Amino acid sequence: MFLFSDIQQYHLDLTNRKTSCVEAVEHYLDVIAKNQQLNAFVEVYATEALERAKALDKNRSQQLPTGKLHGVVIALKDVICYKDHKVTAASKILKDFTSLFNASAVQYLLDEEAIIIGSCNCDEFAMGSSNENSSYGSVKNPIDNLKVPGGSSGGSAVAVSAGMCMVSLGSDTGGSVRQPADFCGIVGFKPTYGRISRYGLIAYASSFDQIGIFGNNIADVCDVLNVISRTDEYDSTMIQHDTEIKFQEKQEKKFRIGYLKDVMEHPILDQEIKNAIFKKLDSLKEDGHEITPIDFDLIDYVVPAYYVLTAAEASSNLSRFDGIRFGHQSASPVSNLNDFYIKNRSEGFGKEVKRRIMLGNFVLSSGYYDAYYTKAQQVRKMLTEKTEKIFSSCDFILIPVSPTTAFNLNEKKKDPVSMYLADIFTVFANLTGIPSIAIPLFQHTNGLPFGLQLLAAKEHDEALLQFSNQISNHQKK
Repeated sequence: MFLFSDIQQYHLDLTNRKTSCVEAVEHYLDVIAKNQQLNAFVEVYATEALERAKALDKNRSQQLPTGKLHGVVIALKDVICYKDHKVTAASKILKDFTSLFNASAVQYLLDEEAIIIGSCNCDEFAMGSSNENSSYGSVKNPIDNLKVPGGSSGGSAVAVSAGMCMVSLGSDTGGSVRQPADFCGIVGFKPTYGRISRYGLIAYASSFDQIGIFGNNIADVCDVLNVISRTDEYDSTMIQHDTEIKFQEKQEKKFRIGYLKDVMEHPILDQEIKNAIFKKLDSLKEDGHEITPIDFDLIDYVVPAYYVLTAAEASSNLSRFDGIRFGHQSASPVSNLNDFYIKNRSEGFGKEVKRRIMLGNFVLSSGYYDAYYTKAQQVRKMLTEKTEKIFSSCDFILIPVSPTTAFNLNEKKKDPVSMYLADIFTVFANLTGIPSIAIPLFQHTNGLPFGLQLLAAKEHDEALLQFSNQISNHQKK
């Protein structure tokens, strides 16, 4: 029987011939087949994955050099391009569209001999917090099928949580990796903006989007990050960095940890989540870390600023899907080009995507630009400056990931404002471009998992991952 704990042990088992890549792929295909009710995958590359596994096993038997992710079984969110495979952003407007190239992150995975097992369901164009805005239907939480898995990368989170792959890639524009990771009880990491190339990632809001990583442990996340964060000439927004994160499994250092008082005292925060995080802060203090409360009176501005700015960018990015250059073409007769565009986009886009496009056009329109878009940019600048000031005296910020545990399917679907507020604690990292991680630590009395969110200064991804692992190891003791 195939068992997976982490990539390092898997590679050791391959070396010692205790398992094989074929056995691993067959195991995951079986788990996927048994969990179709979760609706996590939109396409499974069964034949292709098995063929690649056989080729890797053959190469290893011939003692050929192996890649850093040799045989690691990975799933991709349906917004990440994989050459000669469908990529639809879970939208009718891109139904049956086949990618002509590999996203840089995907190419790097393939170069290091990873096995791509399939494409995962998501909110349409990554717009959502529950994975209910998909043309393929809602994804269900594997822990409780009546709950949402979080969004927009819900399918990718479920794939890891339910044991359908080893790790997966998602995208995080405002919490779309961290929130579903929290709801599904796994690790979800959003790197510093510019750490991973966005080339081949279907854009939602270009100054916010980052490819993120789901895993069962932080060491696996580091292994994948080291591979996919290579510099890329196709993405001019990438930062120059030392690619290799030198991860140490055992590290004991003392840090200055700040928590945002206005977040921890916010009325939307579940009392049990609040108590658990304060208890964790007390534990960290007992371990010798310096704990500092921080005033953060901008918390109620982050969601409005985020949705104004991302909607503005989305209205621009999604203009390319007009039925001529890309996307669905309506079969209905039209009399002019304008009607042709209207028919194509009205039929192709879902309700939430239309809402955000219209909001984006509104905030960019003459007479409202200064009142909304300019103000939101000013808030973003204030947040960035305040964050830099916080990190001048703290190593990390510790806050909740979500105000609640996973909520019921259809609970917030008809109340977009309530749904948007689910992002209140995660959008902060995207507005400021800093790295952030969701770490699964606790279980609510309702039986659902939740954890905490750690944030670090820009380009301090290595320190963030190292300390996150330190916290996780302490929790297990």
